[in-house]
This record gives sequence, structure tokens and C-alpha cells, in this order.
Amino acid sequence: MDVSSRSLWRKSYLLPSVLCSHCSGIVPFRWVTRRTVRMASLSSSAAQSAAIPDAAASSSAATHGAPSSSAATDAAASSSSEASASSAIDFLSLCHRLKTTKRAGWVRKGVQEPESVADHMYRMSVMALIADYSPDIDRERCIKMALVHDIAEAIVGDITPSDGVPKDEKSRREREAINHMCNLLGGGSRAKEMLELWMEYEENSSLEAKVVKDFDKVEMILQALEYEQEQGMNLDEFFQSTAGKFQTDVGKAWALEITSRRRKKQE
Repeated sequence: MDVSSRSLWRKSYLLPSVLCSHCSGIVPFRWVTRRTVRMASLSSSAAQSAAIPDAAASSSAATHGAPSSSAATDAAASSSSEASASSAIDFLSLCHRLKTTKRAGWVRKGVQEPESVADHMYRMSVMALIADYSPDIDRERCIKMALVHDIAEAIVGDITPSDGVPKDEKSRREREAINHMCNLLGGGSRAKEMLELWMEYEENSSLEAKVVKDFDKVEMILQALEYEQEQGMNLDEFFQSTAGKFQTDVGKAWALEITSRRRKKQE
């Protein structure tokens, strides 16, 4: 018997009626006996015991019932991640062609094992990384631009002036190719950035574009010098095609260094 029940029992001989906490109101003209108090105590304990399983059942239902909003969000994120991964691998598989597409100018001149478009783009990116720039030039943007400037050639190939394709037609083909590659990537911020970088380079519309345009020519004449030394060839036309066309201080300085080394080898 709990404390409240014992107290009630002790005072039962004085009360003709009591307010029972387990009933809906006052029970008139009823004497409270020891048996009544004991039954009230047992009833209270039973009610408390019954409440515990109900709470546990409610908790279990909340835990094991319908999927939570967090689970639904995780599932949606997983699906989105899979789609993003699929687009990325499709895009990268297409970029593989840059590794297998040989630079057309070297092929035409009969260079043995000529570099690929990807080889050319890679060394340009390294140039963009190590060059000394004026403070108003964005190094990171130059690196990114070097990485994407010829990326459309994964589809159209390396079109050179000797192919006889008009400049406007070459630009149209490459623009169509870059749009296809951006769509393949799934659109979004990265695809948009890639297109913007490519257009900026194509239009020569910024200081960074001018720097990367110079690196395109510098990489070509450096490669020409290396082929001349390695394979005993004369590739003078590549030096002549770039003479006087460099737009930036770094481009002019590097081109001068390459041509100076070539002259010393020829002496």
C-alpha cells in the first residue's frame, strides 16, 4: 500500500464519502474500507503498467513505420548522384578521343609518333600554371581555359588551315560540338563554365584569352623544335606561321627564347 492509500485508510472512519482519484466524481454515502483502498491502489498500479507498453508501441511504430522524410531525401540524393556520375563518365569517355587524335600538322609533315591533342592541351595547362603574370591576369582562369580550348576536337577533330575549311564553318562545327559536350555533361554550373571559357578563348575577348592564345603558339613551336632535334626534320613553316603574332609579354619572351635556341642549334 502506498503512502496516499495508507493515509486514506487511516481517516476512513471519519468520512461518510470520499473523492476517489480513480472515479469520475464523488461516491455519496459510501464508507471507505481497507478493501476499497487496497483495490484503488491496485487499480492505480495496473493503469501505470498498461501505459508503459502503449508508449513503447507508439515509439516502435514511429521508428519502424512509414519511411521518414530524411530517408526519402537520401534516396533522391542518391538517384541524383548516380545520374551525375553517369553523365560525368559519358563526358570523360568522349574526351578519350583527345588522347587518340593526333595533331594534324605533325601528321601531314610525316612526324613519327606525333603528339595527340590531349598532349598539346596538357603542356599548355602546365605553361599556364608556371608562367609569371602581371597582377591583372587570373592564373586559375588561364589554366582552365588551356584545358578546354581544344576540347571540341574530341568530336570535330584537329581542323587546320591546310584542310581548306572556312574559318566560319570551322567555328560553327566546334560550337556545335562544345554545346553537345556540355549537354552530355548534364548542363549545370560546370558545363556553363566550360562553355564560357571556350567562347572567351574563341573570341579572344580577355587578357586571359590572349595569354592562352600565345601559349597555343608557344607550345606548337616548342614541339616543332623538339621534333627537329629528335627526328632531324625542318619544320620552319611552323615558326614562320607564328612570327610577330604574339600578344602578351610572357608569350613574346618565351617565343624569343625558343627561336634563339633554334638558331644556336642551326649554327
